[in-house]
Amino acid sequence: MKVLRRLEHAFVYLNQGLVMLMMMTMAALVFTNVVTRYAFGFSLNWAEETSRYLMIWVAYLGAGLAMREGRHVAIEYLQGLLPERLAPYARAVVALLILAFMIALAVLGGQIAQFAWRQRTPVLGLPQGAVYLAIPIGAGLFVLHFLIVLRDYLRQRPNAIDVEDLVAHAGVEEGAG
Repeated sequence: MKVLRRLEHAFVYLNQGLVMLMMMTMAALVFTNVVTRYAFGFSLNWAEETSRYLMIWVAYLGAGLAMREGRHVAIEYLQGLLPERLAPYARAVVALLILAFMIALAVLGGQIAQFAWRQRTPVLGLPQGAVYLAIPIGAGLFVLHFLIVLRDYLRQRPNAIDVEDLVAHAGVEEGAG
């Protein structure tokens, strides 16, 4: 188990490092382009396109990391209404749907990348398929992250819906109307 835990930590660390490096590069490019445009009167024509493609890669590579931390939007209202004994089954169905969607996204994204490989980006002249590779790679990483945390995901139960708590947090007073 120690080896698996180390591999997981290495996987997460590499994924985080790559996303962080891409975000820092993107921020530096945008900042530099703004400074050169407004202070020196010229623009780096390749910086905008590079930043845009980095943003695409960051979004896809970071999706699995965000899922691990529960940062994606989740609608668990109906699951919270289920009896406690049915909740694990509902989570299992949701997990299967997530995995099926991400696998389909990886396969179809790979096909799009392959189809677009001969096209070139306008400024950089890179294969457009290299940009689209973010889709299958990001979806594949998401699946790996999800499989790693799947047991914890299936055990988790959202808080049962308490109407009084909802009313109290919304600031609605009883009898107001």
